[in-house]
Amino acid sequence: MESEKFENLLNLALNATQREREKSLNLGVGYEAEENRWELIVKYSGNIMRLSQENPQIHVEELSNEYAILSVPESAMEQVSNAVEVEYVEKPKRMYFAVQEGKRSSCILPLQDARYNLTGKGVIVAILDSGIDYSHPDFRNADGSTRILALFDETLDREFTAEEINQALKAENEQERFKVVPSRDTSGHGTHVAGIAAGNGRASSGINRGVAYESSLLVVKLGTAEPNGFPRTTQLMRGLDYAVRKALELRMPMAVNISFGNNYGSHSGTALLESYINDMANYWKTLISVGTGNEGASRGHTSGILTEGREQEIELGVGNYETTLNLQIWKSYVDQYDILLEHPSGNRIGPIRQIQGPQRFLMGRTEILLYYGEPSPYNLYQEMYIDFLPAQSYIDAGVWKIVLVPERIVRGNYDLWLPGQAVLNQGTGFLYPVEETTLTIPSTAEKVVSVGAYDARYNQLAEFSGRGYTRQTNQVKPDLAAPGVAIRSAAPGGGYAVRSGTSMATPFVTGSAALLMQWGIVEGNDPYLYDADIIGLS
Repeated sequence: MESEKFENLLNLALNATQREREKSLNLGVGYEAEENRWELIVKYSGNIMRLSQENPQIHVEELSNEYAILSVPESAMEQVSNAVEVEYVEKPKRMYFAVQEGKRSSCILPLQDARYNLTGKGVIVAILDSGIDYSHPDFRNADGSTRILALFDETLDREFTAEEINQALKAENEQERFKVVPSRDTSGHGTHVAGIAAGNGRASSGINRGVAYESSLLVVKLGTAEPNGFPRTTQLMRGLDYAVRKALELRMPMAVNISFGNNYGSHSGTALLESYINDMANYWKTLISVGTGNEGASRGHTSGILTEGREQEIELGVGNYETTLNLQIWKSYVDQYDILLEHPSGNRIGPIRQIQGPQRFLMGRTEILLYYGEPSPYNLYQEMYIDFLPAQSYIDAGVWKIVLVPERIVRGNYDLWLPGQAVLNQGTGFLYPVEETTLTIPSTAEKVVSVGAYDARYNQLAEFSGRGYTRQTNQVKPDLAAPGVAIRSAAPGGGYAVRSGTSMATPFVTGSAALLMQWGIVEGNDPYLYDADIIGLS
C-alpha cells in the first residue's frame, strides 16, 4: 500500500520484500520481522488512543505536543493511514554517535573562579546517550553518594532512582552492584560525554573536572534493539520526552545533550523528529544542544545546480566489500528531471521515468531499488531514493554514475547524501564532494544549539566537523564550535580516556548552558535565560 500521510521511506519500506528490508540500511529499521510489526512516529490531533481502542493490536505511546510512537501490525497500516486523527507518519531511522576514532579553550575556567563561582548547581544536565558508569567517582559526591537524580534505561524499560543507585553503590562488589541497578554503559560514549559536561574530576583530584561539575545529572540510556548497537530516532524522542517531564516535575532548569545524528532527510529542519525537538525546546526551561556530526570530510554529500538542456553527471565511488548502500537526491518539486544510472562496467539503464511506486533493476551483481517521493505536509522537497543491494554478497565496486536528465527546471538546486561514515567502508564516497550542508540531523532543528568541533591545539575547525547551512531554509549552522579533538574525560571503570568528535564538543556547550542557567535562573539574574535567549548569546 501507499499513503499520502506516510513519508516516502515508509511507503517504500512497505512495498519492499523481506529480503530487501534485511539487506537495506534504512528499509528494515523499526520493523520486527517475527511479529510483522512496525514502529512508527506519528503527528496527530484529537484522540490518538482511539486507534488502540478500535484495534487492541495497535499500541500507542503518547508523547508531548501531540506526537506519539505506535507499534502497528503491517496488516493494520491502512487503518492508521485512514484515521482522521493521524496527520503524518514516519518510520524510525538509525542514529550514529559522532565520535572520530578543553575547558581553557572554551573560556570556562574564568566562570568557575571565585568571582563568578558558576558550577551548574541547581541545574539539571540531561545526557541522552549510551548510558553511564554510575559508579565512576566523577559522578559521586564527597560522601560517595550519587549526583544522578534518575537513570532511565530504555533497554530495560526501567527508571532507577537516586535512592536505588545509592543502594547499589554500597554493594561490596560489581556483581552485587549490578543486581540492584543492572544498567551498564558498554560503549563508554555516554560516560565520556557526561564527564565533559558535568564530571567533578574526583577520580583525578579535580584535574579532569568537567564544565558544570556541581550540576545534577539526569541520564537516559537509549534503547538499542538492533544487534549493531545503534539507537533509533523513536528512542531519542522517548528519552527526550522523559527528560523534559522529569525536569518539569522537579521544577529545575535543564540543559540537554544529544551527541549523535544521522544523514537521512532533506537537512532542512522540517521532518517530524526536528519538529518534535523544536516543540520540546519550548517546553519548560530547557536548552537542547546537538552535535553537527563528523561528516565534514566523509565525502558523503554533493550538490549542484541543474540547468535545462544540460545533463549533470555525478560520480560515486563504491569501495570493496560494501554490503549495502543508499543515496538520497533532494530537489524542488517544481523541477522535473529523470535519472540515468551507469554501472562501473559502463552499462546504463534509463532515463528512469517518474512513476508511482518502487522500481527495480539488476545491474551486474547489484540490485537497484528506486523510489520517487511524493509531496507531503512535512516534506517540502522531493526525494528520489536509491538503494543499492547486493544480489549475492557485495555491491559491485568501482565508479558508479548518477546522471540527472532535466526536462523542466525552475530552481535547479539539488543535493545528494550517502549514509554516515560509521556504516560505510573506506573508499565509498562521492568523487567530487561538497563540504557544505554536511551537518547531521537533528542538528538541523531550528530551536537547538548546533555544535561543531574545533581543534584547540591549532585553533582551527576540525576537518571532520559537520558544516552548515541547512538546505534551502539556509539557517546559519552550526551556532558555535567547541573543542572536539583529543578530549580527555571519564571512562567506564573509574578512569579516563581520550576521544574526538562533535560528540565531545557538544557537552562543552551543554555544560556552559548549565552555568548560564545557574547565573540567570537559579541565582535570579535573568529568569528567562534559556532556549532562544541562550541561542542568541551564542
